[in-house]
Amino acid sequence: MKGAKVLQVGPLSERFNRRLVEEYGADPYWTQADGPAFLAECGAEVEVLVTSARFGCSPAMLEALPNLRAICSFGVGYDAIPLEPVRRRGIPLSNTPEVLNECVADLAMGLLIDGARRIAEADRFVRAGQWRVGNFPPATRVSGKRLGIVGLGRIGLAVARRSGGFDMAVRYHNRRPVADSPYGYAASLVELAQWADFLVLTCPGGPATHHLVDAEVLEALGPKGLLVNVARGSVVDEAALVAALADGRLGAAALDVFEQEPQVPAALLDMPNVVLLPHIGSATGETRLQMEELVIANLQAFIDKGELLTPV
Repeated sequence: MKGAKVLQVGPLSERFNRRLVEEYGADPYWTQADGPAFLAECGAEVEVLVTSARFGCSPAMLEALPNLRAICSFGVGYDAIPLEPVRRRGIPLSNTPEVLNECVADLAMGLLIDGARRIAEADRFVRAGQWRVGNFPPATRVSGKRLGIVGLGRIGLAVARRSGGFDMAVRYHNRRPVADSPYGYAASLVELAQWADFLVLTCPGGPATHHLVDAEVLEALGPKGLLVNVARGSVVDEAALVAALADGRLGAAALDVFEQEPQVPAALLDMPNVVLLPHIGSATGETRLQMEELVIANLQAFIDKGELLTPV
């Protein structure tokens, strides 16, 4: 496959963008003045698509690439890629697993501690000069609490390992129990939420988990509970979340992801008991470089051997 035509859907780092152009002659789709016209003219030439969990690939774009032979995606999630037609056409898809597990788990624990101890809120309290008027109110202890994990995959396991340093009891909810897991399994997400002090979401996105965390789950987590989401915004019914926080039926939320990124519900911006981050779970220099290198490695392996190193 020497000289395979490569199309990059959306920008990543300048380093990565430049390397794709210089080493693979990639066409940057996002710079095209008229994307659909470009695909109509050149789409039949494209053999490999490079994209990301953020930009994905629309069904219309996929249809405009009749000779596409592989998709290499930056990130773990692939819910922004139309899997059914990809599978039907036999197009292999790779992502970047493993290399971001630790950073996302680190952030999940950071959000949990921030949400429970109200660190970001206390920072705003000091900056606003309120400490001169009175003391900041007590928050919630982290150590010794009950941690519920939704999705005990690679990242969920990394979160569970970290919780050991805080002497937490851990239970999890999956579609099915994990063999030989030392953690308790909850077949019902509602029951897990009722048990947990903190509920951390580390499950995949997509139709199977869409609005998995709904009003009933939030009600079960309760007015002292904390929801932490480092999974996908689509996993949570955002309207139900806003309502539960506004009514006091949920204690707090710490969120790195949202349903309509980069749009964040306006109501959340004014809530002091909510921590809001701009989807930075894997956003460290070290991890992003590893992710870029894995995308390139998958691309090169497909060009050389017709195989992907980390197929989905």
